[in-house]
Amino acid sequence: MASSSHLMVKREGGGGGGEKEEEEDETLEELEGFDDFTLASSWERFISEIEAVCRLWLVDGPRNLMEKSAEHVGSRKNLYKVKCELKHGIKLYCMEYYFKASRNGKAAHWDDDLHDLQLSFGVAEFLVIAPLSASGVVLDAPESSKLLSAVAIALSNCGSNWPAFVPVHDPSRKAYIGIQNMGTIFTRRFDGDRIGSQVPIRLMHLEGLYELFVSKFALYSVDFSTSCFKVHFTMKLTYRTPPYDYDDDIESEEREVKEPGRGTDGLNLVKTQWDDDCPWTEWYSAEDPVKGFELIAVWSSRMFEGSLEMAELENASSFDADKWLVYPIVSPNMLDDSVGKFVGFASQLHLLIGALDTSFEAQFLEDFLSAENPGSDNSKSSTAIPPPTVLDRVLKELFHDGIQGSDSVELENKYSRSIKGAPLDSLFAQFCLHSLWFGSCNIRAIAFLWIEFVREVRWCWEESQPLPRMSINSNIDLSTCLIHQKLQMLAICIRKKNLFNHQNCTENKDRNPSDSKVGFQVDLHKEPMDDKSNSYDSSLRSDWQHDPKQTGISLSMDPKNAMPSANLQPVDQVRRGSAGVVGSMMLLNSFQEMHAPYTQDAPIMTEDMHEERLHAVEAFGDAFVKLSGQLERDILSSDMSAFKAANPGAAFEDFIRWHSPRDWEDDEMEDKSRDDMSWPPHGKLSQRMSEHGNSWRQIWNDSPALPVSEQKVLLDPIREGEKVLHYLETLRPHQLLEQMVCTAFRASADTLNLTAYGDYKHMKTKLSQLYLTLASTLKPLQAKHWPNKAELIGDLKQLCLVFEHIEKLVILAASIHRKLLKAPRLSEAIFSDYFNFYLPKMGTCLASICYDKEFDTKQQVMVHERDAVGSLFPPPTANQSWRKVLSMGNLLNGHEPIVREIIFSVYDRVSSGHYGSNTPMTTTEEIETHRMYICGTSNDLRVALSVTSWD
Repeated sequence: MASSSHLMVKREGGGGGGEKEEEEDETLEELEGFDDFTLASSWERFISEIEAVCRLWLVDGPRNLMEKSAEHVGSRKNLYKVKCELKHGIKLYCMEYYFKASRNGKAAHWDDDLHDLQLSFGVAEFLVIAPLSASGVVLDAPESSKLLSAVAIALSNCGSNWPAFVPVHDPSRKAYIGIQNMGTIFTRRFDGDRIGSQVPIRLMHLEGLYELFVSKFALYSVDFSTSCFKVHFTMKLTYRTPPYDYDDDIESEEREVKEPGRGTDGLNLVKTQWDDDCPWTEWYSAEDPVKGFELIAVWSSRMFEGSLEMAELENASSFDADKWLVYPIVSPNMLDDSVGKFVGFASQLHLLIGALDTSFEAQFLEDFLSAENPGSDNSKSSTAIPPPTVLDRVLKELFHDGIQGSDSVELENKYSRSIKGAPLDSLFAQFCLHSLWFGSCNIRAIAFLWIEFVREVRWCWEESQPLPRMSINSNIDLSTCLIHQKLQMLAICIRKKNLFNHQNCTENKDRNPSDSKVGFQVDLHKEPMDDKSNSYDSSLRSDWQHDPKQTGISLSMDPKNAMPSANLQPVDQVRRGSAGVVGSMMLLNSFQEMHAPYTQDAPIMTEDMHEERLHAVEAFGDAFVKLSGQLERDILSSDMSAFKAANPGAAFEDFIRWHSPRDWEDDEMEDKSRDDMSWPPHGKLSQRMSEHGNSWRQIWNDSPALPVSEQKVLLDPIREGEKVLHYLETLRPHQLLEQMVCTAFRASADTLNLTAYGDYKHMKTKLSQLYLTLASTLKPLQAKHWPNKAELIGDLKQLCLVFEHIEKLVILAASIHRKLLKAPRLSEAIFSDYFNFYLPKMGTCLASICYDKEFDTKQQVMVHERDAVGSLFPPPTANQSWRKVLSMGNLLNGHEPIVREIIFSVYDRVSSGHYGSNTPMTTTEEIETHRMYICGTSNDLRVALSVTSWD
């Protein structure tokens, strides 16, 4: 408006006022070019944005921030962060605020939960602002200073004491600059950098590092070697067990070969594995899950006044450290569920489940080997059959190298028998374990191995050779799978067939108790048969007291229970089939010594035979009950005939006294003090045995005096043996695989249960839980028909995953236990830490759980355990020494630390010294004026310095 009025004046007045108008124009131009400082610049707006964000974070506080958008920082339990993106010009920045969930005072120097900046500069909560770029650092020095100033101004406006950092230089240097406003008087500045190449020799030693720190606050003309400065010092040394050196093994083995008396064959050069004596080594060699140990030796805060003291500390033993901490370096494969990463029982059981799923596709095992049905898979490698050499080796290990089975169950888990499989040392269990590793455990390989296995079993039968790995007793364990029961039956039949083929004893020849090992069981005493229940109790007795609760054993097991008779010739008959004298018992009529006869075993039956009897009872009713009673009658008649042959002239009462002492009642009026050898004994038959028409007396009257060698056998071994072979040869594929799965799981668990891992309670509990899980999951396999095949196969595959977790933990427990055998408390504590770390991964879902955490929980080493931990660091060999130049000091058994961390600090009072002031102060508290964190080795050195100054 002013300029337009001037123009109007000019037009009205003409040219007389030209000079005056020019002066006014110049004045207007000056007025129009002024700077309006009420408008904010872009830099000021950037500071304002930072201030606004910081105010919001201050108002919310840690608790509200955690509920909103705070993130956990790595594996640190107590550290969180929030972040915000800011823009200045065309550049984007990211500002992050790091804070602790709980403020429990000042953190310890070497707290594992500290962030790298917290450890380096000794701060608690802090800000980091960095550009959003590929490098994430500020490469321009003026820009970094300007950026740090903006944050400092914003924090000052907020009244916050948060330290702020800006990453600078190259990212590999991990360099930072920072600032912290500590009120109106003090300012703390931070600077950190790293040397990534050869470190100067002076800075490899504690003496040089001490002088480096002192130079930051002392005058340059000071002689560090003679001057004294009270410097606080703390140090943390990290040692790592040396890696396994194969060259050293070869050298040691060559020395052993050169020693006199040692062979020079190639067997001496075979390297041993770490798990050579572990129970699973027969089937596979496991990777050692413990790759090593890291030992941390900590020297607590102490004060030094000269560099010479630092030199002495460098030569001190690490055993003098105030605290030792140790933790294992666990293989990453422990947490990797990828297929093929872990090879063990679990991986092979998974293949066996696949074979079970395929087994329903054919009626007979031979169908899988025929040309018309090569297999359901298109891949030839998945249905390949191993070469004959592998088959010969497996059969040789099963039959020719097999040991005689035993009944020992001392190492068996108490829940093992809840799984309907076969015992670990049995023939069928070993067949199942071999099948897991036979080829790729596909259905064709299993069918091929089973057919050859049955041929070997038939050869043992036809050649009357005992079956290897089978129990030597005459009982069938009905809690096992049916195939194992059939093999037990066949082993008994082979033994009985051998007995019948080689029995050449004459009737007049007395048998030595040691000859009874041919297989007949000597029943020294039997309980009575109740006519009402038609049951037969064949328990034995080892003594001759009238106590039915005491049971005996066969003479073949303990010859002391029967004594050879000195009077074997009765007056009018010949004694036959005697196993020995029965204590001091005498025959009632002839006053001859009573002899125990050899008796036949009661017929044994497998599970399917019992089921057939039950079905027959349901179908035929009373007719079958009479048939069953006839079997019991034949058994009793056989025992009576044998007793008559061994005791010529014996009466029915004699048989009752031996066979059923409960049915022989002593006279109540008998004098208790009467000599036991007085004759005749006062007593009578029980009421049921005295009844008219008693069935036992009738059987006694009808039974001829025949020893077992002349009696009709109760169990025909030829017929029963052929029935067993028929069952094995015609077994359906799915029936075989069902029993194989149950037995393979049980045998694999039993093998792992034999592992020596000390008294690890967590491991024992998990193994017991595994047996219960196996029993409940495998129980549907015993059913005749599966309600849902797909669901059951899925459950079995899920079971394999559970088994893999337990198998990994067992291997880990064995590795830790043997490495720390002399420190049982420490080894169990380390395993418990890893168990708790691994526990969230032990889910039951088939999908792999994302588990990217690293195990770094440390256990403190007690003073008495340091020698055991120190043994993990054997002195370096000559081969290791010349390859490694030692330069840092602080050696542990000749090994230098892989990382050395040091914190130097100096404190001063506010009211004196350089920090003295005329300003009146309410406190004379000491403050940390200088702090230096040093971390590195001979090839890497990081230094972080913080200095507090008075502004």
